[in-house]
Amino acid sequence: METSLPSDLDAPAAGGAAAVRGPTPAADAQSRTPGSTVGGVEVWRVPRVWRFGQWLSQFVVPVFCRLRVTGDVPAELRAGPLILAGNHISNFDPMAVTLATRRRNIAPRMMATGGLFRAPLVGAFMAKAGHIPVDRGKESIANAVPAAVQALRQRSIVFIYPEGRIGLVPGLWPERAKTGLARLAMATGSPVVPVATWGSHEVIAYHGRGPMMRTLLRSIWRRPVVRIHFGAPVDLSDLREGVIGHAQQASDRVMDALTTELARLRQDEPRLPRYRDPTRPVSVARAHRPRRRG
Repeated sequence: METSLPSDLDAPAAGGAAAVRGPTPAADAQSRTPGSTVGGVEVWRVPRVWRFGQWLSQFVVPVFCRLRVTGDVPAELRAGPLILAGNHISNFDPMAVTLATRRRNIAPRMMATGGLFRAPLVGAFMAKAGHIPVDRGKESIANAVPAAVQALRQRSIVFIYPEGRIGLVPGLWPERAKTGLARLAMATGSPVVPVATWGSHEVIAYHGRGPMMRTLLRSIWRRPVVRIHFGAPVDLSDLREGVIGHAQQASDRVMDALTTELARLRQDEPRLPRYRDPTRPVSVARAHRPRRRG
């Protein structure tokens, strides 16, 4: 499941650029219970079907891997609005994230490729769970931005893969992000927390029904370790919506933070992953070059 935002964001601001400096006070957060109204907008209530999906993940995900979750979302950000930005290395990432967020007692709304919403059963689940479709290559992609803005206005937590696709660089380091996430963060004043994932590329092949089924079944026996780490919020306080270059700077900071957190998860694989998936194409066209790799 790939998620992204279009590069152009022409949605109204929900909090103004000044709000990027940080979240609302904890006392205000406590008053924003689900179903209450803030500024004329009802706070989003997590659907039961999504809670059920997260509950179910604790039985499904461990069948295929051993999930290790570290880090957390700061207490003052948990009431939202909040953007979680993840690196994307496998089709198994969303499943692992579903269980990881359950373990951290949060229920983010996923921005996901529109094809999932048109699939039988899965599409109905995605829609009822409150997730947000992104129809790349179609006119309806424009609806993703207002939907994401509205979700953040409702004090939701929104999970986005800023790369917009599963990464193809040989080392599986984060690719260059589209600027949609950065523009959304600056327009709504929502903090951004990086969520790094490693090991999910071993669970299921990148492409091909046969290879995908074989690797998934093999994972039941192998149960590779998948690590997910919630990092520290990215400081975007000096960046402003509409200022030339600031969206790119914000995007680079988010991807730098993801690269740093990912480096901590794969210290024994600093350059190339030991596990090689022959079905994954290779491209360095969108490689992200961090200012510093921690």
